[in-house]
Amino acid sequence: MSTCATASRQLAEPLAGTAATARTWLLVEQPGPWGADALTASHLDPGVGRALDAAAEGTGVRIALIRRPGRHADCHQPGTHRVFAAHTAPGRSWIRTAAIADPAELTGLDFPALGAGEHGGLWEAYDGDPLVFVCTNGKRDRCCALLGRPLAAELAASGAEAWEVTHIGGHRFSPTLFVLPYGYAYGRVTAHGVKDVLEAVRDRRIVTGDCRGRSAWERPAQAAELAVRELTGEEDADALDVTRTEGAAPHWTVTVAHTDGRTWQVAVEQGAAEPARPESCGRAPATPARMDVISVTPLRTDVPAEALIGPRPSRPGAFSPPS
Repeated sequence: MSTCATASRQLAEPLAGTAATARTWLLVEQPGPWGADALTASHLDPGVGRALDAAAEGTGVRIALIRRPGRHADCHQPGTHRVFAAHTAPGRSWIRTAAIADPAELTGLDFPALGAGEHGGLWEAYDGDPLVFVCTNGKRDRCCALLGRPLAAELAASGAEAWEVTHIGGHRFSPTLFVLPYGYAYGRVTAHGVKDVLEAVRDRRIVTGDCRGRSAWERPAQAAELAVRELTGEEDADALDVTRTEGAAPHWTVTVAHTDGRTWQVAVEQGAAEPARPESCGRAPATPARMDVISVTPLRTDVPAEALIGPRPSRPGAFSPPS
């Protein structure tokens, strides 16, 4: 039987503009099995899961459970839970982390502030290697388990700061993952490809191959920003920002700005991915929405000539995300 990932790959379904939307991620370590709705179907107290879900609603914070790759002891009471809060907006990205005894503590967080990019000195600044989170929840879709778990294990064995994560959408693009601190998501990836992505992030650069988009923005803006990167060759992680999105489905106009003063107006249309294919294993075939970039028009050219030549060189040195 063909899987949803196999069908999507064979039909060359576009990846751009398919990342989960989250200006801020709250990632909570919870070993053991995960159900389809992991916040209420795991060894995390279901009441705590419901409270966290309610507290985050409408704040721009997305919550997911994480665990280390490998075999998972079916233990109900781990000693501590590693937690990460990460904001992904350009120029203001940060990661904060802690080890907590009881996830119920998280219900008291200031979710609106976190969603707005204000951590207020919460926990400790994370200063390790880039973090990679591979979707592996087989209860959501079997492709995530069959393709994601081996990838997560291989990345961890290679020394990457790899975690399994419950759900980030786009099962048919498995194996799928996202990388912090910048929040770019990728699909149909290989271990070699992910290692290239992580090496680039250490240099504060972005690899656009197999990229689904930056989670800080809605889907049309994700596609628009990637289109400008492809057009200009810009790799700097924080060089581009989305300053305006106008319109509604199926037509948007997105303004993308460069830190050097250049701007572009990007026309994006929502199309239907045809022919029909299952969006997830076991579901009836459908024509999922796709983000098609129709045009990219420069708006600002009154910038220094050297800025028009191409992307700035990457910044050397060890990776150190903002705090």
